[in-house]
Formats: sequence, C-alpha cells, structure tokens
Amino acid sequence: MALSPLETFDDETIEEVEAQPGPSRTYKLNSETNEIGGFIDGEAALRQFIEKAIRTARFRFLIYDDDYGCELEELLGEDITQELLEMEIPDIITDALIYDDRINDVTNFAIDRQGDAVYISFDVDANLADEQPVSSITRYTFGAFIHGIILLGEEAA
Repeated sequence: MALSPLETFDDETIEEVEAQPGPSRTYKLNSETNEIGGFIDGEAALRQFIEKAIRTARFRFLIYDDDYGCELEELLGEDITQELLEMEIPDIITDALIYDDRINDVTNFAIDRQGDAVYISFDVDANLADEQPVSSITRYTFGAFIHGIILLGEEAA
C-alpha cells in the first residue's frame, strides 16, 4: 500500500508515548584553558551545564536558541540598588536554568555586593534520573564582575 497524505488512521493505531529524558553525556569543557577534552555524564554534565548557561550571554550567540543563556551580564557595570539586584538576579538565573529537564528548582538565593563585585549563591534541586533516583541539592557561588562571570565554588548541601 502506498503512503498517501489522504490515508486515514484508526485511533487504535496511534499510541501515546511518554517523553523520556535523554542521556546527559557531553563534551568536557575546561573553562580555565578553553579546551575541550573527553566526555562527562550525569552530575558532572549537569554542573557544567549550570556554569555554562550562567556564563553564556542570552541572545548573543546564534548557535544557541533563545532559551539558552543568561541575562546576568546586562546588569554588570550598571548602578543598580541592592533591592533591584535581589529582585532581578533570582529571576534571571532561574530562567537560565529551569528549562533543562534535569533541574527541578533553583532556590535560596544569597546576593552579596562588595564594591564592583556581586557574589551570588543559590541551591539547585536536580533530578539525575540516569544515575540517582533522588534529587540532589548543590549550592553554587558565582562572582559577577565588570569583566565577566566566574564560578567561585560549589558544595553539596
């Protein structure tokens, strides 16, 4: 039987399939040497995604879709009050991370301004379905400076 755009299907032949999360295996990026080497998966891949999504300016690079990246860089060098930082930064970082299927929530933001630097800490609740059936929470600390955004550290909570 030839395929035809006019061919009809019975409702019985169409089955619903639940979307399954894909593997998180990806290239390992070394942000200190700007080199790519080897592969990572699971928690290491998630940690790399978090760092890269926050450090990548949204809408600047055509290789990424509009969901990828962060607008945190737009706040750098601006004369913004602490109150405005505390309102904007959680939304900006949450928007950058939450669309990833592995991330359930981004919470407990702490924002500390010291001169021209802003130190941002937050918790990420993630589901690493391929490795762990339970959620893991990790606290990340980023430093936002006029010359860029760097990951200062991470610790398991």
